[in-house]
Parts: sequence; structure tokens; C-alpha cells
Amino acid sequence: MIQARGLVQTFTTKQGRKKVEVRAVDGVDLDVAEGEVVGFLGPNGAGKTTTLRMLTTLLRPTAGTARVAGYDVATQSKQVRQSIGYVSQAGGVSSYARAGDEVVDHGMLYGLSQAQATASGQQLFEQLDLRGLWQRTPKQMSGGQKRRLDIVMGLVHDPTLIFLDEPTTGLDPQARANLWEHIGRLRSERGATVFLTTHYLEEADALSDRVMIIDQGRIVASDTSENLKAAVSGDQVDLEVADPTRLTDAAAALETIADLVEVDGQHVRGRVSRAGRAVPDLLRDLDRTGIELASIEVIRPTLDDVFLTLTGRSLRDAEAGPTDQPVLEGADQ
Repeated sequence: MIQARGLVQTFTTKQGRKKVEVRAVDGVDLDVAEGEVVGFLGPNGAGKTTTLRMLTTLLRPTAGTARVAGYDVATQSKQVRQSIGYVSQAGGVSSYARAGDEVVDHGMLYGLSQAQATASGQQLFEQLDLRGLWQRTPKQMSGGQKRRLDIVMGLVHDPTLIFLDEPTTGLDPQARANLWEHIGRLRSERGATVFLTTHYLEEADALSDRVMIIDQGRIVASDTSENLKAAVSGDQVDLEVADPTRLTDAAAALETIADLVEVDGQHVRGRVSRAGRAVPDLLRDLDRTGIELASIEVIRPTLDDVFLTLTGRSLRDAEAGPTDQPVLEGADQ
């Protein structure tokens, strides 16, 4: 459904009096299969939105090629746009026009008749829990309702491929969780392919079949969330030993399945790949040798652990702090 090779986007920025060329996207290769939900993860300034803008024909690539829904983004931009749905980070609805009118007008821009756009829009209002809001204006809606209205606008023409750019930014936790449920149903009920950009780790984890991590304009990882976490970090196993005199024995037992074993007070900790498979045998060995535990805790790694391992910094820290890229002329990364 999406195939990109060597995708590059350069911009010019000023450093003092000099103009310097900066690569916002630096040779991105990616593939997205039909029916797949892909989370595109990275901090601000990493190149997420710039990549998405190239794939949706809003920005012409400086170099490289990309085909979206079977069409070349550079030479067949009209066909690409007719085949996709796009929900921007900023949203695309007027605060004063009635929601139903906005949806119908949007559908007609894609070639639907007024009757077709009305029927499609009203069906989506039902599916996305917007019942009774057809005549209401967006300024009369909650943040979650407005975001779901943005998604209706992107779906009204029944695209097979949907791009969602930071769909839950600014929503409260309840509204975000509600929107996650609706995004998950896009594939399960509509058979859609979804390309989702986000900087929320838990969002990518919960929604995506596969996660791509971009940093400084390059893809640094692409796999299922579980595989990335298992391969890069492993689970942390924390054993609280009841008898302090058996700490050394417990550490030796844990070392048979774990890396980076450490003793801290009455706790023995280590990293274990796929601990769910290995811990039952460990517990049997501890019991057989008479080592009693006060507690055991298995802590699953997060995508932030993956990002930290791959880049040497936390994604949460990178997101919260200033970007390491300069301000670019004519670009919103």
C-alpha cells in the first residue's frame, strides 16, 4: 500500500548570515502492507510530519521515490489524493459551519453526490459516536468530538488508506482512550490501512501492528512492538529474597537466564529476554534449592527503553526538550 525508497527532504535554514541546507528526512525506506496499522514514532523534529507530507503529496520529495495506493507521489499526485484519507494534526473543520455541512461539502470535493456524501457522513457519525451532532458546530463540541469529526472528514469518501497525524494531541486521557478504540475499528470494521504518526509511546504500543521509529530523519527500527522490546531490552525480573544470606545464591540462579544481574538490598534484578517463558523454570530451581522469595516482579520494557537503547536518549526527554534541529524556512517538521 505504501512503498518508499531513499526518500529525502532538504530545507534551507539561516545560521547567522549563512544559509545552510538541512536534511529533515535523510534516505527513508519504508513499506506498509494492505490492512496494516503502522505507528510512526519519533520526537519533534525527527522528520515524522515531513515524511507524512511527502507521502500525502503535500510536499514534493527532494530525492527518492514513493508509491502510495499504487500511484507515484511525484507524478500521480491527483490519483494519490483521491485514494487516501488524511487527518492533519491541526484539524480541518471550521469552528462556525455546521458539522454535517462540512462533511457533505468535503465528500463532494472527492466526487460524491450530495446524497452519497450525506449517507456516508451520517453512517460515520453513528460509527464514531457523534449521534445528534450533525447540525452542531465544532465550537459546540468537546475536544474528543471535534477530533472524531476530523476523522469523519478523512473517511467520508471511503479511502482504503488513512493517514492520521498526531490524532490525539491535546486530548484528555479519557477522550484519548475513546479515540484509540475508534482508530482500532478502522481496520477491523472497514478493512482500512492506517499510517499513524505519534509521539505518544503508549499510543503506538496499543494501536499498531508494527512500529517504525524515526530519529534525525532516518528510520532506526521497524518491527512489532513486542519484538522490538524483546530484542532490545528484555524484561526486568526483580526477585526480593526473604533470607539475606541467600542473595548470592539467588543472583547465581538468575544469572543462568538473565543479563546485567545486580544485587540491591534484598533485591536481585536482571534483564531476561521473554521472561514469561523463562521465569517458571527459574522459580522451580529456586524452590528446589530452598531459596524463599518475599516477592517477584516482572517489568515489561517500554518503547522508550527501545528508543533509549537505539539512540542513547529517552524519547520522553527528547519530546519534552528543545529539538536538536534548527528552525527551517518553509517547513513544519
